[in-house]
Order: sequence, then C-alpha cells, then structure tokens
Amino acid sequence: MNNINKKKTIGGVIAAIVIVAALILLGSMLYTVRYNDIVIVKEFEKIVDVKNEPGLYVKAPFIQSVQSIYAGRRIYDIPASDVITRDKKSMIADDYVIWRVMDATKYYQTLGAVSARAEERIDAAVYNATKNTISAMTQDEVIAARGIELTNLITAESNTDIMSYGIEILTAEIKALDLPDDNKNAVYERMISERKNIAAGYTAQGNANAKKIRNETDKQVTITLAEAEKTAEQTIAEGEAEYMKILSSAYNNEEKADFYNYIRSLDALKASLKGDDKTIMLDKDSELARILYGVFE
Repeated sequence: MNNINKKKTIGGVIAAIVIVAALILLGSMLYTVRYNDIVIVKEFEKIVDVKNEPGLYVKAPFIQSVQSIYAGRRIYDIPASDVITRDKKSMIADDYVIWRVMDATKYYQTLGAVSARAEERIDAAVYNATKNTISAMTQDEVIAARGIELTNLITAESNTDIMSYGIEILTAEIKALDLPDDNKNAVYERMISERKNIAAGYTAQGNANAKKIRNETDKQVTITLAEAEKTAEQTIAEGEAEYMKILSSAYNNEEKADFYNYIRSLDALKASLKGDDKTIMLDKDSELARILYGVFE
C-alpha cells in the first residue's frame, strides 16, 4: 500500500509540474494587443513583427519578446521661451503639443520607445519651429495671426523635424503669447492709441453720414411742407370759389339776397351779444339798425 501511495504521489507531482510547465509555455507564446496600442515583437532585440490590430496573438516562446507602445494621442506642455520677431521685438511663447506614435519601428529604433526621450525631441522641434515662424513676422503680424493660422505654420514646420523619429505632431499651438514686462506697457499704450484713432475715424465718418442724412431729411421735410401748404391753399381757394358759387346760386334774386343779408346781420348781432355787456351802439344807417328798426317799428 505504501508503494502504491508513493507512486500516486509522485504521479500527481509530475502531473502538476507538467501542467505548470504547459501554462508557462502557453503564457510565453500568447500575447494581447489592446486598443490604441502597437506591439513590437522582438527576437534577440531585433524587430521581427509589428501588430497594431487589437486581439490575441502567438509568438515563439522564450526566444521572442514583446513591447507595447501606446499609439493614442498624448499631450505635452512645453516650457515658455523667448522669441524675437522680424522687427526685433521680444515675445514670450508658451506652447503645448498633441502628438502620437505614427511609426512604431522608427520610434523604437531611434528613441527606444521612451516617451521622455520623445518629448525632448518634440521640445526642440517645436521651439525651433516657433522661433523660425515668429522671426519671419513682425510683432503686429504675429498678433494678427494668433490662432489657427499661427498653429498651422508651427505644426507644419515641427513635423519636418520630428517625423524621422516615427512621431507625428497633430497640433503645436501657442496657448499664451505675451510680452516681456519691460516693454509690455509701451506696446499696450501704442495699441490703445491705435484703437482710439480707429474709433475716432469711425465716429467722424458716422457724424458726417448722420449730418448728411439730417440735411437730406430736412430738405425733404421742407419740400413736403411747401407742397402741402400749396395744396392746402389751392384747396381753400377752390372751396371758397365753390362756396361763393353756391351762395351766388342760392341768392340769385333780390328777395333771397335780402334774406341772406338779414341772416348775416342776425348772426353778427348774436356774436356781439357775448359777455356781461349787452349794450350795442349802432349807426342809424347801418343794415343791422335798419333791420332792428323794421322789427320794433
């Protein structure tokens, strides 16, 4: 029984060793490529394969090794630096960079796939691109080109130096472009003065246009009023003529004329009897006296 137990024990140990060895062998054969990763397969430090599609892969056990490289976007903040414009004005540029590994083989062969070494090269490339771009422009041109135009110029020139390392700079942008303290106030005062001059020009042009509009409006108002007065006078004259025509037609005999004069005289008398004083003094030969005399006689 003892021999049988010993044989079983030895058999179990051997089986366990075989299973562990198989697992170790399988683990050394399989490797995984994750999303946004590139895996380099090396054989005695020589690159024999590159995988960039996510999945499970097989390699030769023990003699081959793998190294994962992150291929997604990375951001690097470059220290601020002094640059000189074409008109010899000093400025301070503070850049940041978004970059990625474009060619894993070049990246490994030139930089050992070390991100710190990559950032050193990016720092130098972006600084040189920023310096060269700004030195070809005046300070006013630099300020006017801030934003997408300046970013595109610096990014394009940076990539001409850095792509040999298997790196692509997606964006090299100036997040802050400032002036040294010793000439900042002078530049600001000049900019304020220029803006004031522009504003004064706009104000003067606006006042001139407003005066022109007011003069034209006044002219049109005067013409309109004159035409309205002319039309009114013409209408009044026509109305009076029609009125006289109607009167002439209504009182075209002596009896009607006398009646008309009688009514007019009564209207005049009525109009004169307003207020507290009701005394009327008439000439005995007046039409009104004649009418009243005829009434009270």
